[in-house]
Amino acid sequence: MDHTNHTRLLPSELTSDTLDGATIYGPDDEKIGHVSHLHGAGPAATVVVDVGGFLGIGAKPVALPIQDLDFMRDEDGDVHAITRFTKDQLKELPEHTDRPEFRV
Repeated sequence: MDHTNHTRLLPSELTSDTLDGATIYGPDDEKIGHVSHLHGAGPAATVVVDVGGFLGIGAKPVALPIQDLDFMRDEDGDVHAITRFTKDQLKELPEHTDRPEFRV
């Protein structure tokens, strides 16, 4: 996928409503996961990404600083992100666990 014509999201758009479910692509445009949810909003947020699995089953949630993801909209308006991390690198991170009352 050529991301050069995609529009980068503004810091004000880095919210759960905008990012939940966004596809995450690795360095070789491999689909590596989806945004599960955020902790916080804007440039200080932490993004929880479900890596691997099939239809959400068997996916491993990992937490990344939002700065490690480059969020954008494609020509159809769909939000996605690219990262320098591969699927294998993300799978090596500790599994993220949180309590629902801390979700934003």
